[in-house]
Amino acid sequence: MFLRLTLLRPQPLGRLFLHYLPGLLLTGAISLFAVHLGAWPSINGLGLSALTLAILIGIVVGNSVYKPVQRQCHLGVLFSKQRLLRLGIIFYGFHLTFQQISDIGTTGVIIDMLTLSSTFLLACWLGRRVFGLDEDTTMLIGAGSSICGAAAVLATEPVLKASGEKVAVAVATVVIFGTAAIFIYPALFHLNEHFHWLPFTPLTFGIYTGSTMHEVAQVVAASHAISPEAENAAVIAKMIRVMLLAPFLLLLSAWLRRSRSVETGSSAAISFPWFAVLFIGVAGLNSFHLFTPQVLASINLLDTWLLTMAMAALGLTTHLTDLRRAGVRPLLLALLLFIWLIVGGAMINLGIHRLFS
Repeated sequence: MFLRLTLLRPQPLGRLFLHYLPGLLLTGAISLFAVHLGAWPSINGLGLSALTLAILIGIVVGNSVYKPVQRQCHLGVLFSKQRLLRLGIIFYGFHLTFQQISDIGTTGVIIDMLTLSSTFLLACWLGRRVFGLDEDTTMLIGAGSSICGAAAVLATEPVLKASGEKVAVAVATVVIFGTAAIFIYPALFHLNEHFHWLPFTPLTFGIYTGSTMHEVAQVVAASHAISPEAENAAVIAKMIRVMLLAPFLLLLSAWLRRSRSVETGSSAAISFPWFAVLFIGVAGLNSFHLFTPQVLASINLLDTWLLTMAMAALGLTTHLTDLRRAGVRPLLLALLLFIWLIVGGAMINLGIHRLFS
């Protein structure tokens, strides 16, 4: 009640800022530590991005020393978790250009679209019908597995209005299986190169890696261990897959609005993801190459900072008891999706390459 009255009662701007400042300082401090930790070669080599490290550090702090200062930090942490997240997703568009689509060609785009849609639909079916999970947890795990890991989970949360513990469970699955993929994919490439099981080249295996692995940092780590040609193809394929995040959110929002309206018999209050539209607009603006590499580097650094603060806030508000209550079913769902991405993704890649060759 106190927090609600605090938000509703008109206050001087300076005093309102002071209410947000402790939480912003806390998430900022965790972000600073996560960014510097992620820059260590030993950590960077494992594909653990600053986003992943921030939520892990946030969970540790949130379940230890955070409780005594939770009241003072709540507004700033909530602001980081919601507002800074949306702003970070918008700025994420500066990582992309429409020219990247033409660089990898029609085959890469089709592969990404088929991989994304098949993985997400499989997640919805397995999560609801086989494992009996709730809709939010199912879709968050599906989004993280099918698009771009933790960033996709965070971007999907405002559309679903999912609780923090469900978001944390979905991010945890990305961390576990995405990290495993860093070691599995290079091993698969070298085994295939020796035994010639499947007609993969470094280029096509790079596209396969980018179209099926979870996080951008994990894709870079895995493809770098294969070859420079595979790394370049993997990064481009992955960034196109990231670009599909915006239309995915728009379609998901429209579907939720329609399905929940039918269930309730009235107009459902589903948030339209305007930040996804702005995300596309920023990527389009970046396609004109109006900014110098130095400016883009500064923008991308700011974007990493914003998303890392959002992840830190998510970790701070995640309770280990909630994760334990989630049980093994979310992990089993993510495991089956991981297997599908490796096996089914390979079939999709080879089939499309053969069709367009």
